[in-house]
Amino acid sequence: MKTVTKIVASLAILSTISASAAQTQTLVTVNGTAITQQDVDKELMAATQGRFNQVPAEKQSEFRKQVLEQLVAMELIFGDAKSRGVLESKDFKEKYQEITKRIEKEIATQVWQKQELDKIKITEKELKDYYDANKDEFAENESVNARHILVKEESEAKSVIAELKSLKGDALKNKFIEIAKAKSTCSSAANGGDLGYFTEGQMVPEFNNKAFSMKAKEMTMEPVKTQFGYHVIYIEDKKAKTTKSFSEVKSFIEQRLKMEKFKTFMQAKIQELHKKAVIKQ
Repeated sequence: MKTVTKIVASLAILSTISASAAQTQTLVTVNGTAITQQDVDKELMAATQGRFNQVPAEKQSEFRKQVLEQLVAMELIFGDAKSRGVLESKDFKEKYQEITKRIEKEIATQVWQKQELDKIKITEKELKDYYDANKDEFAENESVNARHILVKEESEAKSVIAELKSLKGDALKNKFIEIAKAKSTCSSAANGGDLGYFTEGQMVPEFNNKAFSMKAKEMTMEPVKTQFGYHVIYIEDKKAKTTKSFSEVKSFIEQRLKMEKFKTFMQAKIQELHKKAVIKQ
């Protein structure tokens, strides 16, 4: 039922917003009216559909500045509009009533939804039963944190290995990073060849198979050939396959079960209200 889906989605957004009250910090005042950090944050989240944190860090400061300038401009125009009597005009009052009527329904619906959601309780047994029946959902596959030095020719890779193979421990790691920065043709060179953590199947087969067969703090003694060239691989760390504990995922499970119950409740409630209502076409 599309209506229920939309209502549940809007409730999820409302819950997220109400759960994270931002501290109010005045950034600027315009003719005595404060514009706060919270005002700017709300506009940014609305403009990016709640994904402002995914905006590149170097762009966030620029966006904040633009939004603040827009809010200042809006406050200036609003002040001028008031001084000219716009708020007393027929056009303004008609538009204001139209929007107020729509917003009234939206806010009442959201508050009603939150009140109904807050009534739903999930027992400890329900939480534990869900966890026990769905442990695969909380499994984290084995992962490897690798560094590599990528070169074009096999002879280059063998030369790198010859330079490193007598080293152990931190001496090996530090020298590997130094050579990666100087010689690797991969974009990871700037970070000493660091590829971060990855799971099975994320890398090309030749690289994947070798990396997962190695131990932590170990380096390949032979070049690994892939479509990109020849790799010398160093394993920074390995994480075995694990399952998150019940305490780690308890709040997530509770939210999921509450939303599932709420969706069922909404479907039944709308059917009940339909039967009571007078709906004509």
